[in-house]
Amino acid sequence: MNEHISMNPNPVVQYLNKPAAEFTKADLIKFIEDNDIEMINFRYAGWDGRLKTLNFIIGGREHLDHILTAGERVDGSSLLPFVEAGSSDLYVIPRYKTAFVNPFSKIPTLDILCSYYDRNGEPLPGAPENILKNAHQSFKDKTGFEFEAMGELEYYIMSEDDGLFKADDQKGYHESSPFSKWGSFRTEAMKLIAESGGMIKYGHSEVGNFTKDGMIYEQNEIEFLPTCVEDAADQLVKAKWIVRTLAAQYGVTVTFAPKITVGKAGSGLHVHTRIMKDGKNMMIKNGKLSDISKTAIAGYMELASSLTAFGNLNPTSYFRLVPHQEAPTNICWGDRNRSVLVRVPLGWTTPVNMIHKANPQESGDIVDFSNKQTVEVRSPDGSADIYLLLAGITVAARHGFEMKNPLEVAKKTYVDINIFDEENKLKQAELAQLPTSCVQSAKSLEEQREYYTKYNVFPDRVINMLINMLSGYNDEGLIEKIKDDDDKVMALVNNYFFCG
Repeated sequence: MNEHISMNPNPVVQYLNKPAAEFTKADLIKFIEDNDIEMINFRYAGWDGRLKTLNFIIGGREHLDHILTAGERVDGSSLLPFVEAGSSDLYVIPRYKTAFVNPFSKIPTLDILCSYYDRNGEPLPGAPENILKNAHQSFKDKTGFEFEAMGELEYYIMSEDDGLFKADDQKGYHESSPFSKWGSFRTEAMKLIAESGGMIKYGHSEVGNFTKDGMIYEQNEIEFLPTCVEDAADQLVKAKWIVRTLAAQYGVTVTFAPKITVGKAGSGLHVHTRIMKDGKNMMIKNGKLSDISKTAIAGYMELASSLTAFGNLNPTSYFRLVPHQEAPTNICWGDRNRSVLVRVPLGWTTPVNMIHKANPQESGDIVDFSNKQTVEVRSPDGSADIYLLLAGITVAARHGFEMKNPLEVAKKTYVDINIFDEENKLKQAELAQLPTSCVQSAKSLEEQREYYTKYNVFPDRVINMLINMLSGYNDEGLIEKIKDDDDKVMALVNNYFFCG
């Protein structure tokens, strides 16, 4: 057994004894034959961000080979609104490295994520996964680095109030049973996600919890490990599908919606990023944040307002981006500061062996863990199209390297304070603000669209569709109009409850 995969939870990786990135068609056929797999599911993201499904009952080895080689036709106009009905046929072609055993199907089934291709056999330019691929390629071409990411997937789970062991309102962070009701659901979801190829860092209960109308609302989070940005998107869309499907089996509801009531914690989709070269993390140099890292941060600062057009896709998103809710409103960055847009989390840069201090029997040698350092973008939420969001963030990082004065921008937008403290009003007034509505987000995207369409990463028609969609909400000033009207707020929440 390869020592690097000996404890890998993905049964396909375990059986084939090779990393998923090396899967071939022959490998999948071998796994299918040896494990009595009877069905193949093709999965691909639609414009709504959800995984779609095409089922195949395996009719024999030749049939299986054909499925895995040729892919299949789909009606693109029903999946991607920019595809015209008159020429809507598209191909969906499986990406072998994404294969996983379906944990829910009663029929033994192997699921594989697919990419869209046009009638000429070329990657469809407007398909979300192809936009992300192009964004990463342009980043690599222009910087010589690779871009990695990982997400924090926050969600609320709802169940009937049994009256037992209630956690204090908005005090659910890292709570344990019996005060946390759904830890077992979370750990089961984590296991299934890991078996599907997701690289999980950890899971825990989150701040948000409250009781309303006889129901308990409990917030949880599953956080991933950094990986190639395309793979980071794949593992997030798989994870959302698994969490929802598992909730249906439990007979409960989950939501990734950014805000489900006023005054309670919303759910974000924070994205950690890092820049790599030859397997080395370039975010740290000599124990401090590197100029490379600050250059990417400058790109995030410059394109922050338009990034909301990919990461905050409905009016409830802007009910979350308000002061004093651990969500950003100002375009700034800082260390370990949750009131900023971009946070530099606590890293392992201090030359101290803490494990020796906690366990004197262990060696006192200093171990370098600076490779773990990431930079976190905190504005996105669960309404995001994950592929387009990560593509946008990758473009913003690339833009940092194309700016004339990135280190100056990074210095100007850095804060080492809680920006909402009374004594910091002057500093807050100097900072640009994030959009406060979908309409403002659309305007920002229009103003900055050239950075996204550059190098043919985002097609103009996709940018136009996003601008039209966001503008169509007509939500400028909506927060102030309805924030004190619970019925109107809940009507809005219900409308976007299953977004993303």
